[in-house]
Amino acid sequence: MEILETIGFDLGHGETAVAKAVVESIDPPQMLEINNKKNQITALGWHPKLGYLVGEQALIQAGVTQLTISFKQKPNNDPKYRETISTFVATYYRLLKESKQLEGGEGSYFYIGCPSGWSVSDRSEYQKLLQEAGIPQLNVVPESRAAFMQAKEAGKLEYDKLVGSVLIVDIGSSTTDFTLVKSLEEIPIDFGSNTLGASLIDKAIFARTLANHEQKALLEKVFKEYPHHQARCELACRKAKEDYFSNEQLYSDPESFARGFESINEQIYFIPQVNKLMMEEILNQHLPELEHHSWVRSFSDSLTEAKEKLEKLGIVPKLLLMTGGASRMKFTHLLCQEMFPEPETLLRPDLEPERCIALGLARVGRWDLRAAAFKEEVNKLFTSNKLKGLIEKHIPELIESLTKPLTDGLIVNAVKPGLKDWQKNKIRTLADLETALIGRAEQWLKSDASGNVSDERAVQIINHQCASWFSNKIQPDLAAQTDPICRKFQIPRSSLRFQDSIDPNFVNPELRIGDAILAETVGFIVNVVIGGGTVASIITLILTGHLTWPIALVYGASVMAAGMELNRKSVQEAIKTNVDVPSWVRSSFLSDRKIEDMCEQIKPELEKVLQEQLTADQEAFDKLISKVEQGLQKTLSTKVQSCIILIQ
Repeated sequence: MEILETIGFDLGHGETAVAKAVVESIDPPQMLEINNKKNQITALGWHPKLGYLVGEQALIQAGVTQLTISFKQKPNNDPKYRETISTFVATYYRLLKESKQLEGGEGSYFYIGCPSGWSVSDRSEYQKLLQEAGIPQLNVVPESRAAFMQAKEAGKLEYDKLVGSVLIVDIGSSTTDFTLVKSLEEIPIDFGSNTLGASLIDKAIFARTLANHEQKALLEKVFKEYPHHQARCELACRKAKEDYFSNEQLYSDPESFARGFESINEQIYFIPQVNKLMMEEILNQHLPELEHHSWVRSFSDSLTEAKEKLEKLGIVPKLLLMTGGASRMKFTHLLCQEMFPEPETLLRPDLEPERCIALGLARVGRWDLRAAAFKEEVNKLFTSNKLKGLIEKHIPELIESLTKPLTDGLIVNAVKPGLKDWQKNKIRTLADLETALIGRAEQWLKSDASGNVSDERAVQIINHQCASWFSNKIQPDLAAQTDPICRKFQIPRSSLRFQDSIDPNFVNPELRIGDAILAETVGFIVNVVIGGGTVASIITLILTGHLTWPIALVYGASVMAAGMELNRKSVQEAIKTNVDVPSWVRSSFLSDRKIEDMCEQIKPELEKVLQEQLTADQEAFDKLISKVEQGLQKTLSTKVQSCIILIQ
């Protein structure tokens, strides 16, 4: 069955939230509701008549005989832990299906979060445990990835931040996780035993309230016999904490208190309360769970350690993204700003941390599916031979674009200088002239620098013509293949285009396929010109049209004396090999003007010869087609990796 929706399931130690994203849409995910609320206390209760209850209903329903809260932790073999997690997820899943908020079955793909510090084996074990709840398709991913994706798709991260370094600080109920996202890769910053969670503050408020309670001994007895009462009282402490950090200014007055409330029975009440003075004492008291450091000290030390580890990597994050319900505590913002000051690092706390991870998980799921489909579409282009076909189709135009400038270059850099050397008696026979022309042509074709600064290098000519050919012929046909893919996945068409041609001097390494074209083109053009007989054709054209018979008329006797029959071919060969024309005759046979005229007259024929020989060298062009195809595939693959982050 086709996957229609991705479900972000944020099973937190303190709260749980669920969001849904439609795969074939880029609309923002929607929060789903349990008990008419988008966020629920992570609580599982048992009622003799109603069965298992979750969230607020488990807390307020009369007759609940068992209550468990804050039970998220690394997977282990404790049967009670495994049963609690599995039952909680199964109950949530059942309620969501019953309320018709999700498709259920294989049409829904669940993405469930875990702390970024969990190992791959931890995630695997957690996934197996969650599958026991009866969800057909699910995947466990780091919550830091969800926070990053939510910030990205909610428009909070510009592209340079997306591909730069982002430090995510996730302050949860049970842990505080630091994750570096660099070039879209997540790198957890490991702190060993991570117990720095905001629930420690709840416990400190609970212990303080119990210690000062008038009926302390009675409460301790009740909590021992009825643990669900203690769970409710701990939640009352949590609510007092959340109220305080939501209105800190209000509780700076010593007479004002943020309060929680829990009734044990009609005579016994548990009322935790905090104000600024009391909270400062709690935050700075030594806690055994933190190796007898305070919460503030431990958080500050973690920031210091994170910064030191990043400095060793030579990284200064461009952005510090704060998430997790406890990131609402303002003092954590101040400590983060102090450790990672602006403008080098921008601080961005999430405005809805209690929903951030659920929404982000739904987005991660949709992005994973759409990104995989996007890659598959591009791979279809690779395997369909369409790239090879569109390159092959335009090879004749490449040959045509090369012949004229190469002919001009050969005449300027090889033919003219060679003829002038023969004119000035620097070359003895016309056979020697042929050898000299071959040498000059080869030097010009292979050299990185022309002997004459005013002459354009062969490499420059070939590079320019190949780049122009690619931009004007290949790129439009390629865009006709890639633009529909970009439209389908709603990303800019430029994402898979080669807007900057293929100039190999271009600094972006993704546009280096010009090197492949250039290297192969120079290689086989040298072979065609030198080994394929183009220079020999030049000599034949010169001899046939301009030098043979004037020389033969003067030196016919010596030619005949050599036993040669007086026909065109034999005369040409004899003259070419044997005749050393005196220097005083050469300038009359071949004046400067004559050289210019000769070059102009042979140019069309030379273009024709060169084009024919290039066209005939099918093996070289097959190699070129293969190289350009491979270059396109490699470059498009690089583009795919860099632009998939734009998919929503």
